[in-house]
Amino acid sequence: MGTPVLDAARELGVPIESVCGGRGICGRCQISVAEGQFAKFGVTSSAEHLSPRGAIEQRYDEKRGLAGDRRLSCSTRIEGDLVIDVPEASIVAGQTIRKDGSTDGMVRNPALKLCYVELDEPDLHTPVGDADRLVQAIAEGFGIENVLVPFKLIARVQSVLAEANFKATACVDISGARPELVAIFPLYSEELSGIAVDIGSTTVAAHLVDLMSGEIIASAGRANPQIRFGEDLMSRVSYVMMNENGREALTTAIRLCVRELVDGLLEKTGRERGHLLEAVFVANPVMQHLFLGLDPTPLGQAPFNPAVSAAVRAEANDLELNLGAGAKAYFLPIIAGHVGADAAAVILSEQPQKSPDPVLIVDVGTNAEIMLWDGKNLFAASSPTGPALEGAEISSGQRAAPGAIERIRIDKKTLEPRFRIIGTEVWSNEPEFAEASKATGVTGICGSGIIEIIGEMLLAGILSPDGIIRGPNSADEEKRLVANGRTFSYVVRTEAPALMITQNDIRAIQLAKSALYAGVKLLLDKTRLTSVTDIRLAGAFGSYIDPQYALLLGLVPDCETSQVRGIGNAAGQGALKALLDVDARHEIEQMVLKIEKIETALEPEFQTHFVAAMGLPNSVDGFEKTRKHFGMAPLELNTGSAGKKRRGGRRNK
Repeated sequence: MGTPVLDAARELGVPIESVCGGRGICGRCQISVAEGQFAKFGVTSSAEHLSPRGAIEQRYDEKRGLAGDRRLSCSTRIEGDLVIDVPEASIVAGQTIRKDGSTDGMVRNPALKLCYVELDEPDLHTPVGDADRLVQAIAEGFGIENVLVPFKLIARVQSVLAEANFKATACVDISGARPELVAIFPLYSEELSGIAVDIGSTTVAAHLVDLMSGEIIASAGRANPQIRFGEDLMSRVSYVMMNENGREALTTAIRLCVRELVDGLLEKTGRERGHLLEAVFVANPVMQHLFLGLDPTPLGQAPFNPAVSAAVRAEANDLELNLGAGAKAYFLPIIAGHVGADAAAVILSEQPQKSPDPVLIVDVGTNAEIMLWDGKNLFAASSPTGPALEGAEISSGQRAAPGAIERIRIDKKTLEPRFRIIGTEVWSNEPEFAEASKATGVTGICGSGIIEIIGEMLLAGILSPDGIIRGPNSADEEKRLVANGRTFSYVVRTEAPALMITQNDIRAIQLAKSALYAGVKLLLDKTRLTSVTDIRLAGAFGSYIDPQYALLLGLVPDCETSQVRGIGNAAGQGALKALLDVDARHEIEQMVLKIEKIETALEPEFQTHFVAAMGLPNSVDGFEKTRKHFGMAPLELNTGSAGKKRRGGRRNK
């Protein structure tokens, strides 16, 4: 009896949070009493079995408000049998508060901990230094033993304590072998921010997070500025190899991009830069090397050896990030030479190994990451799809932006298209479209639109399974099927800007999707699986692909359309998870060691699968379910196939 609830909870292993160390300042240790008889425990629980509210709780209630059924566990003592309810917000490793859904359900257990301490003023009888007394106070108040105070912070500790009458809030990093002081603030503070960044080949996305609540405060993204040095990864590696100071130029560009994102997020939210003390990054190996200032050229040739594959922990200042003084940066581990931290983040987010059935995850982008769980083991590979699937290198293609065509349907009789653009739900054949699209206009075709156009052209008979655009069969068709040199093109829009799909566009998509599917087939070969009934499309682009068109083009193995789904930016989700939960970092660091890595460039069967995948949906694999879904003839009866009977596909050339 008489034991504070907070102390009793800690003895029982219940991690109630307390930034202020039990001084009744932070209010994060709130609890409530479950009233009634509990046969399971053999007790009758009542609020009367707690000490009455004292001065500390009354002061907190006056300043910040304390609900009538809530108590501060640090200042409330046990006076009888009790069953205590601990809210999620009071648990150190509790679920985060939902902001926009992207952190919903994630565990909140960050690597950085805030510890408010009040030290006695120094005197002649206790000749112990300020830094040492701070370490002792953190150990006594928070159970974090033997905190390292870096040399660069010793002077800061001394000045802050003197300035604030020896009352201060220390920020401690617990993720390493030894806890380390990251920053110290005068008086009491509970502001602590972190940032999760997904550095993609095409785009960079960042989330500013309140580490004390788990809320995403704001998000931002922009095109990767390295695109001007090369659209795909290997072209950027080539730029480094062929240009003096090429690596430095690429490193400077991406670091500046991240700094500008950080500046924009802080300006938008009003958060203090000095309290932004943690950054977590995910990227493919080439992007990671360039961001860290490492030489990526070994990744351009076998054995594709990275400079480091383990997780990287660095000082944010060393990466020129302009976060708070002392801020830390963490990069998730690389799985293999071309399967990077972004793939590891997808696995961390999706947890495929917890499924009893096989799971295929494809992160579709300039460099596609493919992960397969066969029910016993995890396999991973990377396939060089290039930027075509995202709209680059396509005659009318563009990045996903307002005004871009993202959905399209083609009338099988008239060949007339109708489409929908980003920014409005109205279709182009509806009377309201002119007004709805007035602000943006129709600007081009983004990746999801290109996928659908090719699928619709195939279904309308405009495109053969070989990928050949036929010529017009009547005068009415001449508006849509026009000669373009020795080939034909399909006209999507005649008004300015005129938009069309050319034969070269079709070939670019065929090459990209063949590379992706060949990588998938290699993993299926390794696991001896013939089918997968849980297929997840990740990435900002992959999530917007209509599953039925992904199957129609043969991007993924044949299955029912209901068995393919988009999962959003899973790599970014993994970065958020690693930012919010230090245990998740340890989990993925161990997990990547157990993943079997497949280097597609070294596999002899890759070329065989690649050639077979050039057909739509495939020249060898039957895709029976997909063909049935769309009412298409079986492969062996299709005279326009790219297999043994390919002549029919070229007659209309």
